[in-house]
Amino acid sequence: MPPVIPTAALSSSSAAAAASGGLRLLPLSFPSLPRRRRRKPSMCSPPLRCSISSSPPPSDADESSSSRKPWLLVGLGNPGKIYQGTRHNVGFEMLDAIAEAEGISVSSIKFKAIFGKGYIGNSPIMLAKPQTFMNTSGESVSSLVSYFNIPLNQLLLMYDDMDLPFAKLRLLPKGGHGGHNGMRSVIKQLKDSRDFPRLKIGIGRPPGKMDPVNFVLRPFNKKEREELDFTFHRGVEAIRILVLEGFNKSATFANTATPSEMLNR
Repeated sequence: MPPVIPTAALSSSSAAAAASGGLRLLPLSFPSLPRRRRRKPSMCSPPLRCSISSSPPPSDADESSSSRKPWLLVGLGNPGKIYQGTRHNVGFEMLDAIAEAEGISVSSIKFKAIFGKGYIGNSPIMLAKPQTFMNTSGESVSSLVSYFNIPLNQLLLMYDDMDLPFAKLRLLPKGGHGGHNGMRSVIKQLKDSRDFPRLKIGIGRPPGKMDPVNFVLRPFNKKEREELDFTFHRGVEAIRILVLEGFNKSATFANTATPSEMLNR
């Protein structure tokens, strides 16, 4: 079970406005879409050092990209250098991989989260990494959902899972917190709603009698890091399929072959 770590709230004008209840909804503004077509992804080595993209589906004449509700993709983790590269922060790393692959800057601050927005194909997305520490992640997530009026079926949480084999992905349409304190906080702040998709990233079980609290804060060794990087590569592809083609196709892709199976082909 992750440790309870004191909240270090990251101040911003947006967070102050949220606290005072004086917010009003503003139109979303996204960067202009690139004019050139994006090539389909190809496997590269090492992972994530090439552009991972594919051509968007045919545009709907009745629905422009500016009128679509954006996806809100949230990676869970703990802020600070001391937690970088640890098992409990794979949600942050998954989000960073998406931002890198899609060329999205995640550098502004909104509602106690590092935030960015851009596109996957021709679909708008927003990326967020709550800076409230894991156990109070829901404060940031619920504020973002409320302010931007995000439908819960277009909110995706990405986080570590000890019950999954190492480096395995599991995309689910809804569910409980499974003992994960970050997800427990999110569900509570969303008025106990569990009806939002989540991408779990397996970190495996602690060896021997190791305390799970210590295990989730351990860094990865070199071999684990190589396998995990491949998982992030597949995770980026799963997210692209989710946004452009829908949940079912994405779940089929994410929940089948494991990274080790792919590497051994």
